Amino acid sequence: MKLQEIKNIDVAGKKVFIRCDFNVPVDEYQNITDDRRIRSALNTIRYCIDNDCAVILASHFGRPKGGTYEEEYSLKPIAKRLHTLLKRDIVMANGIVDDETMQLAKELKSSEVMLLENLRFEKGETKNDEELSKKLASMAEVYINDAFGVSHRAHSSVEGISKYFDIEHKAAGFLLSKEIEFFHHIVHNPKRPFVSIVGGSKVSGKLEALYNLVPKVDKILIGGGMAFTFLKALGEEVGNSLVEDDLMPEALKIMAQAKELGVKIYLPVDVIAAEAFNSEAFAKVVTSKEIPLGWMGLDIGPATSMLFEEALADAHTILWNGPMGVYEMDKFAKGSFKISHAVAKSYATTVVGGGDTADLVRLTGDEEEMTFISTGGGASLELIEGKVLPGVKALIIE
Repeated sequence: MKLQEIKNIDVAGKKVFIRCDFNVPVDEYQNITDDRRIRSALNTIRYCIDNDCAVILASHFGRPKGGTYEEEYSLKPIAKRLHTLLKRDIVMANGIVDDETMQLAKELKSSEVMLLENLRFEKGETKNDEELSKKLASMAEVYINDAFGVSHRAHSSVEGISKYFDIEHKAAGFLLSKEIEFFHHIVHNPKRPFVSIVGGSKVSGKLEALYNLVPKVDKILIGGGMAFTFLKALGEEVGNSLVEDDLMPEALKIMAQAKELGVKIYLPVDVIAAEAFNSEAFAKVVTSKEIPLGWMGLDIGPATSMLFEEALADAHTILWNGPMGVYEMDKFAKGSFKISHAVAKSYATTVVGGGDTADLVRLTGDEEEMTFISTGGGASLELIEGKVLPGVKALIIE
């Protein structure tokens, strides 16, 4: 698979449309609390500015209803942060493909940067509407996708727009190229032992990834809510813990496949159990064989943390996707924090798969110690599943 990259096409002096992922967290006053996704796009933006391009930036932000402007989902805070980071004026459009915005795009000069309003204010964006794709494409001579976090979605600004550019006029930005390269390398050519940590609440969201990982890894550590489906499948009493009963046969199948291939699967040996899903609830450490009836496991316990740390000790490659517990509540965050520190201390190549895991690593202060932190949770998961992302497929050189 050869991906068309920005450095291999001629962008000099052209009008360039860059699809970014500026879907960043904000507080109640619309202040950006983590600008990592904005900073991740700067290399591509600066490269285009340095090549005298007129730059049109586009992104979604939050989950507006679509079809109408909503102040709380405006990209104005993003424009402000871009202005600070790029140290240049940002032309903030009031719309996306309305006449005024189209005119602004037309008049945009070399080295000027314009930011469109939230793409999801247009109903057609998530429906991959052809008319919207065509209008977006008409704004520029070159299309660059640098939004790894949405490249698994067939949306107008991701997949639809790319149909209106030939392979000499569309490419992956530096961030997208780096993400694809990292995941391709780690899944197909890892240094061994290769250990995968898989967490999060549900097995259903990670099922395909687990099936794809088993033949490729040496060990899998399973934590988070999804571990209880595996424990119950093995006949353990898990109380009121989160379980997907219909997926217990799949859990057994994954464990059988792992055994056959000599892959070691580690499950929690103890958990932090509570009477209710509540930060105020009484909690205690119990072994995973003794979760009281009516109680639920909300984090891995101290013995599991030690076991997982031991399992990680000899790793040369670590791929981590999903927290070990309800890390948003301090009482149930210790397990996730301990695993984060263990991964950070490791001498292995460490790859963190976006979403909640990237957020967790930021909270633990381990960000700088990780080899690579993905900007996309869902997209990284689909790459691990072995899928070709719609936004990437369009950029493959035949």
